[in-house]
Amino acid sequence: MKKIFKIGIIGAGWIADKMAKTVASLTDVENYAVASRDLAKASCFAKSHGFTRAYGSYQELVDDPEVDLVYIATPHSHHFEHASLALEAGKPVLCEKAFTANARQADALFNLAHRKGLFITEAIWPRYMPLALKVKSLLDDGIIGTPIQLSATLCYPMMHKERILRPDLCGGALLDVGVYCLHFARMYFGGDIVRTASSCLLTDTGMDSYNNMTLYYRNGRVAQLQSSALSRDNRQGIITGTEGYMIIDNVNSPEGIHVYDLDYHLREEYFTPEGQITGYEYQVLASRDAIGQGLLESPYISHQETLEVMKMMDAFRAEWGVRYPMD
Repeated sequence: MKKIFKIGIIGAGWIADKMAKTVASLTDVENYAVASRDLAKASCFAKSHGFTRAYGSYQELVDDPEVDLVYIATPHSHHFEHASLALEAGKPVLCEKAFTANARQADALFNLAHRKGLFITEAIWPRYMPLALKVKSLLDDGIIGTPIQLSATLCYPMMHKERILRPDLCGGALLDVGVYCLHFARMYFGGDIVRTASSCLLTDTGMDSYNNMTLYYRNGRVAQLQSSALSRDNRQGIITGTEGYMIIDNVNSPEGIHVYDLDYHLREEYFTPEGQITGYEYQVLASRDAIGQGLLESPYISHQETLEVMKMMDAFRAEWGVRYPMD
């Protein structure tokens, strides 16, 4: 009989809700335990999503021997603390983006996981999604010739959310949405970046409400990225090449790929795979498989890649004067 893979979720907010709804539709994976600092909240969440256990402390969840994977769904500011708690208890971890507040914390988590011989990875979902991986295969096949330029934009109106404004919660647009743009660029253009340029608009609390980042590559490629907590935009990624260009709908959760030739004629289109639940399922299944194979990191995103993105965000924040208490 095939073993049921049991998920434990730390946090009971909206992103935990989305993950719970996703897992509920999977086979051989179970919504097993949820923890909140408020037991009543955890119990209500558990009842809504069919969890077996509800805990009023995170320690109780990570100490539960039945939990196979801990999903961290708390604010960026608390990822390091909660992932460390899980690892110290001997639990593999799937940690929401941004992975930590800064690169120093990310490095410490990876070192701890390696010492413990435990799997840990970042829940940056486009890295695992079939449609996002299809973009890479199309580029490798030369569908638009030699890629030259890339742009990605991801903006949502979030200034009403307290966590965006508070330094102690690692606020700002960069860690919330800009991280997706950076991963988008690195997925398709790589990490051999020789120079960057950037600007941002600061809130009264010193967090970035809007940012613009340009990455210059050794091979001459250029990536132009923008993210914002001020307004909504089309969320598009565009990659241009010597023989055409492609438009990707929704850089943080790809929904469509449209390939055009140099005369602006549509050549090919690809869409979300039939049967996809929310897109969150791929990172869960990838984690389950990696753990089953005894891997300490995911084949879809290495520890080094997560660390490099965190270093880039640290550098941009330093340029802008955006600081968190844990820096």
